[in-house]
Amino acid sequence: MKTPQRIGIALVAALGSHFTLSAQNAPVVVEAETGTSTNPPTPLAGTTTGDWAARTAAASGTTPAVTYMTTLSDVSSVPGGGSAPGTAARVLTYTVTFPAAGTYDLYARIRVGPGGANDDSYFYGKTFGTKDFATTSTDWTTANGLFNVGYVAGSSLAVDGGGSGATGVWKWVDMSKYSGYGAVPTTFTVPAGALTQTFQIGAREDGLDLDKFVFGQSGLYFTVANLDAGAQGSTTAPVQFVPAGPPLATGKSKYLGCAYSAAQSPNFTRYWNAVTPENGGKWGSVEGTRGTFNWADLDSAYNRATRSGSVFRMHNLIWGAQQPTWIAGLPAADQLAEIKIWFAAVAARYPKIDFIDVVNEPINTPPTGLVTIGSNAGSVDPNGGAYINALGGTGTTGYDWIITAFQLARQYFPTARLMVNEYSVENSATRAATYATIINLLKSRNLIDGVGIQGHAFSTAGQSAATINGNVATLAATGLPLYVTEYDTDGLDDAVQLAEYQRVFPLFWENPNVKGVTLWGYRPGHWRTAQGAPLVNADATERPSLVWLRNYIKNTPLDTKAASAATAGIFLYPNPAQGGRVSLSLPASLGTQAVDVQVLNSLGQSILHRTLPSSTEAVRSLALPGVAQGLYTVRLQTSAGTFSQRLTVE
Repeated sequence: MKTPQRIGIALVAALGSHFTLSAQNAPVVVEAETGTSTNPPTPLAGTTTGDWAARTAAASGTTPAVTYMTTLSDVSSVPGGGSAPGTAARVLTYTVTFPAAGTYDLYARIRVGPGGANDDSYFYGKTFGTKDFATTSTDWTTANGLFNVGYVAGSSLAVDGGGSGATGVWKWVDMSKYSGYGAVPTTFTVPAGALTQTFQIGAREDGLDLDKFVFGQSGLYFTVANLDAGAQGSTTAPVQFVPAGPPLATGKSKYLGCAYSAAQSPNFTRYWNAVTPENGGKWGSVEGTRGTFNWADLDSAYNRATRSGSVFRMHNLIWGAQQPTWIAGLPAADQLAEIKIWFAAVAARYPKIDFIDVVNEPINTPPTGLVTIGSNAGSVDPNGGAYINALGGTGTTGYDWIITAFQLARQYFPTARLMVNEYSVENSATRAATYATIINLLKSRNLIDGVGIQGHAFSTAGQSAATINGNVATLAATGLPLYVTEYDTDGLDDAVQLAEYQRVFPLFWENPNVKGVTLWGYRPGHWRTAQGAPLVNADATERPSLVWLRNYIKNTPLDTKAASAATAGIFLYPNPAQGGRVSLSLPASLGTQAVDVQVLNSLGQSILHRTLPSSTEAVRSLALPGVAQGLYTVRLQTSAGTFSQRLTVE
């Protein structure tokens, strides 16, 4: 017991029963390095205990030094280690003395290693007491999927459920409310007369660091600051920003969706009208153990879509990453049988799938079982599937395995729209051409209904509009509808992110060949949180990019005839505009008609709206009263459609 608790209990005893309740409910802090295992009985910093090591992270700036425990062996090296610790050496035991009887939530301060989803799980006992290290469901809760959840220093929110912390940072998770990957969270009851209890945790994946645990009274709200200090929580939840809704693309001819996970769930349907499971639909997430399906996260995404009437995009069936580790060692015939079982299981459970990414990243990450990019290219990837030959390998077309996958998908999902999905095709003419070849092979066999362009920040940053538009045009030439499937824009600085959103997002949204856009997350816990990609802050307040996006979507008419004024022969000049006026040049095809003009600011808000009357003049003058220096979008409504053009005012 910590000294402040002893003092508090002593004061209660001295001052009387009036203060008993608050003292009894005092939180209990358990330092991870105080746990014992089979060898040696008491660890010291820098030494090992069983399959655990105690290490110290040096102080940095205002962050104090941290002594923590980390796992030395991975689940893949321990028989049965996927559902229980497996050996006694992988269990840490703590003796915890509580100030009084009561019900407590378990909080854990953790840090996930660079492996992300491969470094983010451990076990904890479902109840107090000594557990059987080899027993699965009866004794242990599997805490998995922790790489993109949690609450970090500086957050004023209550640590409640999973949160949205990132990889590589110290963060708190309320384990008694976190239910990711099918975990059944539980509170811990301390009965009267048994204030000293045994608490155990177990190793699962190496790369997960554990600093401390806190048992806090159930029903109270604890912030990160409370838990860091071992201080009492509050009976009142901190106020959090709640957006008004409805989804941004309500009433539009295109959907605007988002990747869905526990971290991205809060306020989801107030912003987005299409749902794509972030990791919950990947085969390795669902069937990590052969024959055992964990549908929890995929169910959550699907149910969110069906309840809200949103588009549901299944992501994904076949890929060369995040696949079950057990499939790589099977004979090809058995691999194909398992692929069919996987397809059939998804089809049976989710009858209302709108879109399916049948094959994900066929160019960059095929299921060869080998690392395909980076310094480790060519090395074995245990999560890489290694089943490309079971689907026919390259074969006579060079892409027979993709054709087979789509043939199976047509069979098992006859009503869904089948898609292929790839990244960095918008910034590479060579890759776009290869992608078009694959698409056309599928199209000629009537096996594909749409094309996915991921649209990540690492692909669009630094690329000119001409480059992006040109490569998108290559894919549009296949004659299939395009979908931007995993859009994000980086920017730790609000102004940087806003400028890039304004530059890139309209290239996709206004393209008539693009029928929908999905963001790959919008809250902290986003896979590019470290790069500043989230659109909201930790307290759910909106960053300027999201404010702009809402207004831009609202005020941007969508037309299938043309995407830009320039392509229709409509020009504004001079550009930059000078002297508070700009000239509008119309082609002869538009004749003498009137033109409706809107000028939108950087937040997508209309600051000038007027109608230029019909005229026999091909060039018409537009005054810009009160329009300050800056970058604007001019919307022009004509009989031929709605067009847009950027305008700089000096």
